[in-house]
Amino acid sequence: MVTWAAEFTAYSPPHLAVLALFSAVTTGLLAAGPRLRGSTAGDSLALVLAWGNVLLGVSSTVIGLSPFSLHHSLPLQICDFAWAVVAWALVTRRPLPTALTYYWGLTLCVQALVQPTLTQPFPQLEFFVFWGKHLVIVWGAVYLCLVLRHGPDWRGYRRAAAWTTVWLVAVLCLNALLGSNYGYVNRKPSEATVLDVLGPWPVYVVVEMAVVLVAWALITLPWAGVLRRRGAPD
Repeated sequence: MVTWAAEFTAYSPPHLAVLALFSAVTTGLLAAGPRLRGSTAGDSLALVLAWGNVLLGVSSTVIGLSPFSLHHSLPLQICDFAWAVVAWALVTRRPLPTALTYYWGLTLCVQALVQPTLTQPFPQLEFFVFWGKHLVIVWGAVYLCLVLRHGPDWRGYRRAAAWTTVWLVAVLCLNALLGSNYGYVNRKPSEATVLDVLGPWPVYVVVEMAVVLVAWALITLPWAGVLRRRGAPD
C-alpha cells in the first residue's frame, strides 16, 4: 500500500517531478521557436495556452474559495490574476498585457515554482490545480515573450511598475483592514524565505520592490534596444 505525505513539502519527489516537467516543456518550447514563429501551429499553440490559463486559473480561484476565509481565500496574489493577463496577452498581443506577462510571468510567478505556498500534497486535486496554474502562466510567458518574441519597451516597464505598485498599496491596505497577509507584504511568512535577509518590516517590502524594479529594468534593455542602439529615444 502506498502512503502519501500528509502535507506538501518543498523539494520532495513530487515537487522535483514538477520542476523536471517544467524544465522539459520549457526547453521544448524554446527549441521549437524558429519553426513556430509566424505559423498556423504557433497561433494554435498560443490559443491552447490561453485557454489553459483560463481553465486552470478559474479552477484555482473556485477551489480557493472553499472553505472560505477572509484571511486566505481572496484571489489577491499576483499569480491569482496573472493567468487572466497571460491569456489576454496570448490572444491580443497588446502592449500592456504583454508587458505584465513578461515581468510577472517570467519573474514573480517563477518564484512560486521554487518557493511554493502550497500545503496540499500529491495526489490531492489542489496539488494538480496549483501546479497546473503556475506552470501554464510561466509557459505562456515563455512562449509569448521568448518564443514568439513579443517583449516590452520602457513604456511597458513603467506601466508594469505602476500597476504592480497599485497592487502593492491595495494589498497593504486590505491586509491592515482584515488582519491578513496576502503577498506577505505586511509580515514575513513563518517559514524561512529570502525575505529574512532583507530586513524587518516595512524595510523588506521597500528593498524587495527596489530589487524587482532594478531586475525588470535590466531585462528590459534587450527589448528597448539599448544594447544595440545606445542613445535611442524612449
